[in-house]
Amino acid sequence: MSSVVTPDWNEARARDVIAPFADIDGGLLPALNALQAEFGYIPKAAVALIAQEFNISKADVFGTVTFYHDYRFDKRPGRHVLKLCRAEACQALGAVKVADAAKKKLNLDWHQTGADGEWTLEPVFCLGLCASGPAAMLDGQVIGGLDDAGIAGIIEKGEA
Repeated sequence: MSSVVTPDWNEARARDVIAPFADIDGGLLPALNALQAEFGYIPKAAVALIAQEFNISKADVFGTVTFYHDYRFDKRPGRHVLKLCRAEACQALGAVKVADAAKKKLNLDWHQTGADGEWTLEPVFCLGLCASGPAAMLDGQVIGGLDDAGIAGIIEKGEA
């Protein structure tokens, strides 16, 4: 349900977190996953460290982090992360109305976290529930068949 409190950036800790992955083929994504799990985000200060440890360019690290929508730079997510599907199948079933209701209820726009740190609102492009749209993911749990009243209720409860 709710996110775990994460420590502040610490280079020595980051080195320890990525070290197990630096010498294995395909270790970059597991290292990024571990860093994000540790700190709640990928600190920009980690880009040069990762590039050095994996013997790749900083541009390669940056490109990888920005390619995958689940990674975030320099901002911890809210205690609750609400991801709303923006793909065509969900849009055809009313996702725009659901998104508008969520934005209004949370008083947030895409990629924003509330000042109180409770909620982060993120767009995603397919959660794999195309036949059950509009779809969302709240704190890692997928939800299908949403409407504007349903999303408001989920936000009020803070759970799926």
